[in-house]
Amino acid sequence: MIWDLHCHLSGVEGKTVDERISQLMVYADRMGVERLIFFMGWPFLTDPTPEQFRKQNDQVLQAISHWHDRAFGFVYLNAKYVDESIAELDRCVKNGPMIGVKLWVASRCNDPSIDPIIKRAAELKALIYQHTWYKTGGNLTGESTPGDLALMAKRHPDIPLICGHTGGDFELGLRAIQDSPNVYAGIGGSDPTAGITEMAVRTLGADRVLYGS
Repeated sequence: MIWDLHCHLSGVEGKTVDERISQLMVYADRMGVERLIFFMGWPFLTDPTPEQFRKQNDQVLQAISHWHDRAFGFVYLNAKYVDESIAELDRCVKNGPMIGVKLWVASRCNDPSIDPIIKRAAELKALIYQHTWYKTGGNLTGESTPGDLALMAKRHPDIPLICGHTGGDFELGLRAIQDSPNVYAGIGGSDPTAGITEMAVRTLGADRVLYGS
């Protein structure tokens, strides 16, 4: 069975979330993908307020509501709002169908202020997907790198963490997380470069490599 870890509703045309996810399922069927994970609605918001990330999560909740056998959601949070993020985590995971957390670029994950969110997610057995990137021109102020995630992994050695995009520059990213056994490489959403899967498996082992489109 093929799982796609990295799906966005913004990637296709459609007037409603239901139209968009239906189109994505057509593509998934074409490629033999049986399970898909969605996070974030549209438009993309890099530093959403609690009201805004709740609205984005509502879009995902609606999208997956007719596809519970195939589609799963990660709750989008902003670590600048710890209390509100924990409340949203409870709404969407504890009391809802979502199974994970998506953290993007509002704040860097090496900041310990994020820890209450990470601990609550772990209590709920929610997977944690942290966007990471290396930019030659410099990252956004709140944009994490795989090195930042490795630092967070040391604070939470028993909590599984997903390194989104493996930093874009996958050679640097894989080396940054190599010695963090609780960090998994999400290889989706990166530049279409040959060799990423092979190097990831060689560096981390197949059990720590997760497919995403």
